[in-house]
Amino acid sequence: MEKKHYPLFIKEDVNAFFSLFQNNLANFVVIAITMLGMGYPARIVYGMVIPGAAISVLFGNLYYAHMAKKLALKENRTDVTALSYGISTPPMFIFLFGVLKPALDITGDPDIAITIGMAACFLGGLVEVSGALIGPWLRRNLPRASMLGALAGVAFSVIAGQMFFHTFESPAIGMLVMVIVFIGLIAQKKMPFRIPASLFAIIIGTVLAYAIKVSDPSQITDGLSHMGFYPPIPTLGFIKGFKLLFGPFIGLLAAIVPISVYNFIETMNNVEAMAAAGDNYDVAEAQVADGLGTMVGTLFGGVFPTTVYLASVSSKWLRAGRGYSIFASPAPDALNAVSPAIVSLGQGAMFTAIVLGAILVFIIDNDYKKAGITALAGAAMAAVGLIHAPNLAFLYSKEYFLAYIIVAVVLFGYSFIKDTDEESKIVDIVAD
Repeated sequence: MEKKHYPLFIKEDVNAFFSLFQNNLANFVVIAITMLGMGYPARIVYGMVIPGAAISVLFGNLYYAHMAKKLALKENRTDVTALSYGISTPPMFIFLFGVLKPALDITGDPDIAITIGMAACFLGGLVEVSGALIGPWLRRNLPRASMLGALAGVAFSVIAGQMFFHTFESPAIGMLVMVIVFIGLIAQKKMPFRIPASLFAIIIGTVLAYAIKVSDPSQITDGLSHMGFYPPIPTLGFIKGFKLLFGPFIGLLAAIVPISVYNFIETMNNVEAMAAAGDNYDVAEAQVADGLGTMVGTLFGGVFPTTVYLASVSSKWLRAGRGYSIFASPAPDALNAVSPAIVSLGQGAMFTAIVLGAILVFIIDNDYKKAGITALAGAAMAAVGLIHAPNLAFLYSKEYFLAYIIVAVVLFGYSFIKDTDEESKIVDIVAD
């Protein structure tokens, strides 16, 4: 069989690159603005945190481009799309407000606080790597529908929903940019001067924002005041941070461990989504790459864990290759006003979605025993606070724990009835 050449870069990579680039760039902007507002000095934010995050993202995207090449050579294909990689938004906010802010508030010293953040991030990377031990088993035994359903829920509620509302905060700008995205990415029509649709949307939105004075030009001056050359400088500050994290700040682990587990589950789900789209990657290798990327970043001051993005599938849909990878929440009180259940359902949402999705699939498949076992797994996670709790805590929400137990009992009951009915049918057939 003739060996096919897998190109380093194709024209379809351009749109995928700008989609991934603006996603990571937006996270970097949020990180910088938030940390400066908390009281972290520019020398830490721009001299450590941003370079560390950039190195994490660079490491991971280069490795995923390498994985894409391996898969293409193995299957002798030219249409393999690399996995997208970066800082996941939910963990980013957990680390901002659940780790970095408390560390600074309590110590009052940003130099000490940042070492705690680095240690937390390094630990998160270790947890992600450990996910490789169970990732393949979970992927084999969980129904695909439950994994993809969890991703769809996050995509619609957290990403699409939140961004959709932001779009209409400035409708004159947002609606125009949204239509450009519809035309260029959904309908796949060419933009003026053949500018990539993602880049064209960014340019038009930015120009229009300043033209109608939605954005203040003085903000550019403020931003330029921090302009400078901030080379990545190696640091072992996370070692000092570990002494504090496993000492007076050990309570932070209750937030760090669950969100780190969330990260390797998110990677597993995205790898499965790519398999459904035609590119079957090794989930264990991806989880190790995530963790290593996170830990490499901490060696340069990084404090945010990284993971495989939902953008992977959209890049596949755009027919991107590997070149794009080489080059680049509402408050609880407000949610309670809608329904008090929203907050608890949002805590560990990815796990909850997988559990409920798996139960549904097993019921449809008439396998009530597996559905019952899955409900017990849900009860165990609720018992320790992985789901329906703000952090790890034993029986934080007894109601949810009890609910999963009741569901498990009912499902096992159905399983027993079904098995009894089948045995009766066999007896009747033999008697006849």
